[in-house]
Amino acid sequence: MKWLLALVPLAAALPGLPTVEAGDAPPVGSVKIRGVSYGGTGCPQGTMSSQISNDRSVVTLIFDSYIASIGPGISVTEQRKNCQLNVDLEYPGGFQYSILSADYRGYSSIQKGVTGTLKSTYYFSGQTAQTSTEYSFVGPVNGDYLKHDEADSTSIVWSPCGAVGMLNINSQVRLTSSSSSATGLLTTDSTDLKFTQVVYVQWQKCNK
Repeated sequence: MKWLLALVPLAAALPGLPTVEAGDAPPVGSVKIRGVSYGGTGCPQGTMSSQISNDRSVVTLIFDSYIASIGPGISVTEQRKNCQLNVDLEYPGGFQYSILSADYRGYSSIQKGVTGTLKSTYYFSGQTAQTSTEYSFVGPVNGDYLKHDEADSTSIVWSPCGAVGMLNINSQVRLTSSSSSATGLLTTDSTDLKFTQVVYVQWQKCNK
């Protein structure tokens, strides 16, 4: 997949860090997911899986139980679900990566008077820089959704120049209502009942 987007070089965005050459990527087979840890009300243990594409450019996270709901008789604890993910990537020294863009695919069934929110925050362990994206669903809405983050909102945070970069993704889905009788569901993909988050990765070569 090609992206026709101009990205600010890291050296220009964050003075004092190593210069980089855009467009380089580690050799095939040299990038591995060492592990993915996760936890939260939206991703209990055993309810999430992950994979990385052969060209090292896409990480796919699949959730089985990421569901927020609201309405009469539904506990207030079901109105907001969250998930904290830590993706441990191993890659050759001299490279670094950032989040180029991300897709969020799921299903919403929200009546009038209910508003749903999907929010994700990205950051790397040991670094203070972070970036967040947020989408709103204002009822009435019903059906599958696909939300896409472009690079201008997600590519400002880069992993360390080195061999390991722990990517942290803190996400949440929540529902609020101005009506005591309205119902809402912000949840998983309607086809396979899995919320899918696809993260597109870009690489740069560090020149110290």
